[in-house]
Amino acid sequence: MKALVLGYGISGKAAEKTLKEKGYEVDIAEGYDLVVASPAIVVKSELQLGVEKLKSRGVKLLAVTGSKGKSSVVKLVAEALNLSGRKAVACGNYGLAVCDVEENCEWAVVEVSSFQLETTSLAPGTFEAATVLNYQEDHLDRHGSVELYHSLKRRLLKMAKIAVETCDEANDAPLLEGSYFDNPVLRSNGCRAIALLRTAGLKDSEIREAFLKFEPLAHRMNEIGVFRGVKCIDDSKATSLAAMAAAIEMVTGPVRLIAGGRAKGDNPKIIKELLTKRVKKVYLIGECSNAFFEAWSKDVDCEICGTLDKAVKSAFKDAVNGETLLLSPGTASYDQFKNYSERGEKFAFWVKQEGK
Repeated sequence: MKALVLGYGISGKAAEKTLKEKGYEVDIAEGYDLVVASPAIVVKSELQLGVEKLKSRGVKLLAVTGSKGKSSVVKLVAEALNLSGRKAVACGNYGLAVCDVEENCEWAVVEVSSFQLETTSLAPGTFEAATVLNYQEDHLDRHGSVELYHSLKRRLLKMAKIAVETCDEANDAPLLEGSYFDNPVLRSNGCRAIALLRTAGLKDSEIREAFLKFEPLAHRMNEIGVFRGVKCIDDSKATSLAAMAAAIEMVTGPVRLIAGGRAKGDNPKIIKELLTKRVKKVYLIGECSNAFFEAWSKDVDCEICGTLDKAVKSAFKDAVNGETLLLSPGTASYDQFKNYSERGEKFAFWVKQEGK
């Protein structure tokens, strides 16, 4: 038997190892932007290959998709399961390939992206429970339309025994109190996490403990510090305009926003009204600077800075005591950085330099 693995990142390497264990002779191909497969060839995602492997071991699976907040919910659910004495692993689009989950796992909490769902076909009941956290506008450069993007997300629900499509915020909010999820933007994500954990048999007291102990992931509304009276927040993980909007709404007081990078196809005008209400000035960086300037500058003060260091310098020159400098780019980072993590780290470095 022969198999071809396209791409040799984390998922590709994990898929190669799993296929070899199954007796396949594996070839690797990299550098392609488009693949056209004959109808006679079976196409599977690494997600599907890994889930099938885990199911054969008797591992129970929970799945999370959505436009914003997937990784935080996956981390919370996996940590809650482990705190309750169950052996759980966070995997999938989260960072650890599903094929690389080790033998001693009882539960796998899988972060699922729309890209993975394009080539995934699993039977109903594969996951004990699955949820779509939210439906926003993202990845239109890949999927072409909001309708197709959202339909890919909904496909996951058909693969689960229990589809968590709604949540009871009114009754479940006390479990979130004082936690990272205790705010209007993230509350519904937290409540969907509660629903997943209840399907796994956790008591409310165990769920509450997990929320209180939860530490947020890096580059997600992380406060770097207050410099010259200006609070500086790294939200580099905001790679869509919908995520940017959520970040702005989470900040109290006047905002100076650093935005831009490589656009992903969403319409910049969708966020214009919020910018006019909450943002004093936008400092634009990256490939889409001109497009964002054209979309926003008639209604919001905008400056094309080009690079992140220049944006930080200009924002500090303008900012006054009590304002917030927010990096929430609303775009991918690949025009100027390796990934969103490097972008966030550079922001923190330059903020501290200017803060002196």
